[in-house]
Amino acid sequence: MNEITRLMNRAPKWATWMIYAAVGVFILTVVQSLTDTERLTSATTSSAMLRWAVPIMLAGLGGLFSERAGVVNIGLEGMLALGMWFGAWGTINYGPWWGLVIGIIGGGLGGLVHAIATVTFGVDHIISGVAIIIAAPGITRFLSLEIFANYDGGSITQSPGVDGVGKFTFPFLAGGSIGGWKSPDILGWFMDHGWWFISDLASVGRGLTFNLSQMTILAYLLVPLIGWVLWRTRFGLRLRIAGENPQAGESQGVNILRYKYIAVLLSGALAGFGGAYIASPELNGIYLEGSTLNRGFIGLAALIIGNWRPAGVMAGALLFAYPTALGKRDLEGTSTHSLLLVAVIALAFVVLWALSRNKTGDAVLAGVLALLAGFWFLAADTVPKWWTDVQPQLIVILVLVFFAQRLRMPMAVGQPYRKGES
Repeated sequence: MNEITRLMNRAPKWATWMIYAAVGVFILTVVQSLTDTERLTSATTSSAMLRWAVPIMLAGLGGLFSERAGVVNIGLEGMLALGMWFGAWGTINYGPWWGLVIGIIGGGLGGLVHAIATVTFGVDHIISGVAIIIAAPGITRFLSLEIFANYDGGSITQSPGVDGVGKFTFPFLAGGSIGGWKSPDILGWFMDHGWWFISDLASVGRGLTFNLSQMTILAYLLVPLIGWVLWRTRFGLRLRIAGENPQAGESQGVNILRYKYIAVLLSGALAGFGGAYIASPELNGIYLEGSTLNRGFIGLAALIIGNWRPAGVMAGALLFAYPTALGKRDLEGTSTHSLLLVAVIALAFVVLWALSRNKTGDAVLAGVLALLAGFWFLAADTVPKWWTDVQPQLIVILVLVFFAQRLRMPMAVGQPYRKGES
């Protein structure tokens, strides 16, 4: 186990993530072979996962900017709601791309309020975030009463339907077109042959590359861009100094307050992007009051298990979105029931990992949880709906229990800062 870990640490990050993804698909393939389901690795499930993960990921990336600068932003849920309302209003009046821009501005306004409260006036970060969460639904309800209620198909709780942006299919991988010429569909070819694991891997890949919204592609392109900005630019270094040791940064001439403001504004803007995405045809197709569904909080959970890294946030969002995507099409509950067996296998890996590090207590706890999940799997044929709803919270708890020592939050996050303290 230790040798495998050393090899993984030496591999490039992108290769490591690809290996993790392949192992995950392999586990799902094994479970499919043992249970009566084909949805675990279907293209429709992976495609839905990609869509459902976007607002969670964008909220998590927003939290990443904010917390890397030392400001806790639990108000992301409210900023999602603002982005959703303004995104729908902008789309109805000016088209989907302008709707996205206006949704980003709407979320950014929420970020501005949070920045003024926490950075300028020193309000406790949690209190300010809670205030935004409480205020945002009231603001959007008032705006809906004044505006959407006067539109055909609108009301105090929802907007009329909104238009979406164009679609894109990757050439060669999923058969997309190049200048009117339809390219081969390589993943589809492998998928149609029905080869064990290989076809399942191709099916998952095709769901991630076929008929994607341009807004979805833009959201995922932000992940490497944000990673580059935060770790490869002077701006990113100074922003991270604001969240690690602001006094030291100030002594070097860095305007810490400016970088905190920028980070929180970007945090709100990214949440606004996520809200506008929820209102787009990729998910709701309208503004619908209350349909953020705690994605702001789940985004913060993705931030934690992603260890305050952009790729980790994306991986956490996809992990959280997968049960939801699976459950939306699993009306009889058999496929989501199979996730219990997936949990057993994952916990078995945790047992081996803990034993390799002489963590007997962790190994015993993981073993007990695996036995409980296995007993539930054998004793029932289906699972209740709440099983998929609580999985994000369960995953976060398990990560914190077993891997908390591998997580490192910014050192000065949440701490008050006043200019001139150094």
